[in-house]
Amino acid sequence: MKDLRLDIENVLPFIEQEELISIQKEIFYQHQQLLSKSGKGSDFLGWIDLPGDISSEEFESLERSAAFLREMSEVVVMIGIGGSYLGARAVIEALTPAFAGFRYHKGNPLIVYAGHQLSEDYMADLMEFLGDKAFSVIVISKSGTTTEPAIAFRLLKQELEKRYGKSGAGDRIIAITDKLRGALKTMADQEGYKSFVIPDDVGGRFSVLTPVGLLPIAVAGFNIRKLVEGAVEMQTVVNSSALFEENPAALYAAVRNLLYRRGKPVEVLVNYESGLSYFTEWWKQLYGESEGKQNRGIFPAGVNFTTDLHSMGQYLQDGLRVLFETVLSVEKPRRKAVVPEEAQNLDGLNFLSGTNLGRINHMAELGTLLAHVDGGVPVMKLIIPEINEYYLGELIYFFEFACALSGYILDVNPFDQPGVEEYKRNMFALLGKAGYERETQELKKRLNW
Repeated sequence: MKDLRLDIENVLPFIEQEELISIQKEIFYQHQQLLSKSGKGSDFLGWIDLPGDISSEEFESLERSAAFLREMSEVVVMIGIGGSYLGARAVIEALTPAFAGFRYHKGNPLIVYAGHQLSEDYMADLMEFLGDKAFSVIVISKSGTTTEPAIAFRLLKQELEKRYGKSGAGDRIIAITDKLRGALKTMADQEGYKSFVIPDDVGGRFSVLTPVGLLPIAVAGFNIRKLVEGAVEMQTVVNSSALFEENPAALYAAVRNLLYRRGKPVEVLVNYESGLSYFTEWWKQLYGESEGKQNRGIFPAGVNFTTDLHSMGQYLQDGLRVLFETVLSVEKPRRKAVVPEEAQNLDGLNFLSGTNLGRINHMAELGTLLAHVDGGVPVMKLIIPEINEYYLGELIYFFEFACALSGYILDVNPFDQPGVEEYKRNMFALLGKAGYERETQELKKRLNW
């Protein structure tokens, strides 16, 4: 089976060979720091060994719970925010046929999401949508007190209890939370919810290969063993060596940091398959929350081509030269669609008759890459043989490992997120939470309330 490959040919004109040789020494050191768990944030490095440590018993437990929810539910609501939902959603959206949500077949529930925002309209629309449907809930939170998912869970729990009674509602709720403590753990114990554990040493944005991601992915009907198998393969590759020719994650981390040092602080992740749009969202969180600290870090952005070539394409081609691109290049589409012959040929496209859309899409990718390189944009290409569970598992571990290395090169702790707490303090103060009285008065003055 082929593996992911990283192509940096179209970055080499923008960096010097000596720079690559020099940063290899940094990579050797940071690679050792990571694997010995002696660097920054070492308490949150459980994800490094995680794929190979998942037991058959855990797989079986996850699969049994997934089958139970699949059988009883038309809709399963996944409640979580940030890393507690983005990883699972990235995989589910990548593997789900584009229009699967427009139909329901028994044993194949629709997965929808809540607790990732505070829009009143969204939540009211969701409650209305669930009105005539059998539904269940997977609620994911280490603490159980994060505002967005906690509010969503209150609403959905109340609706389940109203429909099915307390006992029946308890059968339809699975909690993924801390092993020993926290509000959600306490509630799960009191109410008798089935629960799975978020490991203490795995942070949210690195948690997709724990029950946080694996249970929802299994509920969606996908093969979590194959997903983990791909991650184990990439784990073996990137843990074994720090040499660029043997470790694509090390090469990716090195190149993006060299470009950053050369005045390119924005990375744009590009995909040509619409199913990968939420993979981009997961990647943005992984890198943004891991690296954006101490007034440094590469800003992660994303575009969906060819759609965004008709909007962002102009800027990418001719705007400020402060960015570089990483293209997710999928070699083999899952499905087939062929351009038909048209008798009058009014659109002038008969030269494409009999051509697969996948080939046309690939030519658009190559043409865009060459145009952007000519316009002064370095472009890396991450080649994915096809979109399936195995290669998505490889891709997840690839980006996780590269993110940790890249954060260490930047000299930040890639595993904390101190800045995320700032908005919460302000929000609680403005909402009048007890204990925030002084902050409330200060903020009201600033806002002229």
